[in-house]
Amino acid sequence: MLDAFAKVVSQADARGEYLSSSQLDALSAMISNGNKRMDTVNRITSNASSIVTDAARSLFAEQPQLIQPGGNAYTNRRMAACLRDMEIILRYVTYAIFSGDASVLDDRCLNGLRETYVALGTPGSSVAAGVQKMKEAAIALANDPNGITKGDCSDLMSEVGGYFDRAAAAVS
Repeated sequence: MLDAFAKVVSQADARGEYLSSSQLDALSAMISNGNKRMDTVNRITSNASSIVTDAARSLFAEQPQLIQPGGNAYTNRRMAACLRDMEIILRYVTYAIFSGDASVLDDRCLNGLRETYVALGTPGSSVAAGVQKMKEAAIALANDPNGITKGDCSDLMSEVGGYFDRAAAAVS
């Protein structure tokens, strides 16, 4: 995994070039938004348990067949596995938010996840719906202006949403 800085430097080095002014401007913008990024990660991390459980409750209310006999979340063991997977996805999304790079999410969480769910007979569309519910809750928490660094967070919230969308697309 490379953070945004190492990635830019590595790419420039591979081409034998200096960093361009647009690359430096992009990195400068990332630095200036660093407190907002950390506030966002802190909010999501501090509320991870409720984000996951509320998303699961909502998903199971909409798709009760998942928790009925024969459903993929039927029995305590399967339910626990479902919640664990949702929590892992959320955790890797926070890593991507913090680093400003989706590679850790892709490399350590999403690559091969769809195939695993297919092999287990888990409906990817249901997992994707759960991820979307976590996205809604996480963005609502992160976008709350109380007690965080002031300023426009629309670009960061779009980035956050993109990581969740990437995870949902990877499993469906």
